[in-house]
Amino acid sequence: MEEAHFESHVAARLAELPGVRAVSLGGSRAQGTHRADSDWDFAIYYRGRFEPQHLRDVGWPGEVSELGAWGGVFDGGAWLRIDDRPVDVHYRDLDVVEHVLAEARAGRFEWQPLLFHLAGIPSYLVLAELAINRVLHGELPRPEFPPALRETAPEVWWQQASLVLAYARANHAPRGQLAETAGSIAQAACQSAHAVLAARGEWVTNEKRLLARAGLREVDAVIAGLAPESLVAAVDEARDRCAAAVSAARGS
Repeated sequence: MEEAHFESHVAARLAELPGVRAVSLGGSRAQGTHRADSDWDFAIYYRGRFEPQHLRDVGWPGEVSELGAWGGVFDGGAWLRIDDRPVDVHYRDLDVVEHVLAEARAGRFEWQPLLFHLAGIPSYLVLAELAINRVLHGELPRPEFPPALRETAPEVWWQQASLVLAYARANHAPRGQLAETAGSIAQAACQSAHAVLAARGEWVTNEKRLLARAGLREVDAVIAGLAPESLVAAVDEARDRCAAAVSAARGS
């Protein structure tokens, strides 16, 4: 099946599920940066109640989660194999999305943990999807990055990063705890990168290119050079690099 036909076929089938109001395509395929073996990332936007069993009943092989299984604004989803292609389907509750949008316009957001994300995610990630993804069925808002959020989010993210680094400097580094120190630097770098991009008013949907986009890829060198006897200095260097990036973004 050709890619265009595959895309429309899957979107049409998802749009038929009870409660679904819109379907979008995200990830690298929405942005035209995909490889031949890249996943297909679809999101279904529902109103009211959505029953994952309806998705299971379509008969596509894979794993379909219950609502809320992924926690927070990431309502759940499925990992499927369709026409021998890897397909992810994310659930999005339109009532939640609209609430997050109103909060973001007031400069407020929530931080939430999520598997595979070192820094966790901001609740406004679902708005980033709306801004970046391609709508295949129905209608969805396409929000700009709210000015109020540009003012508040960088400070929230930088405070998290600062606390993580301060704890590592006071506890892990003096004890020569290499793994804990490395993990703290990586986590704080990702939090700092969120601060940088929020200050610029740029949406983030995942951490895959987060450090590079924020100009913090050089933190790799700090982690690569870690040694038990120099961990305190390494934490200080990481903090200096992160602080400089955040300061430059907030001043731009």
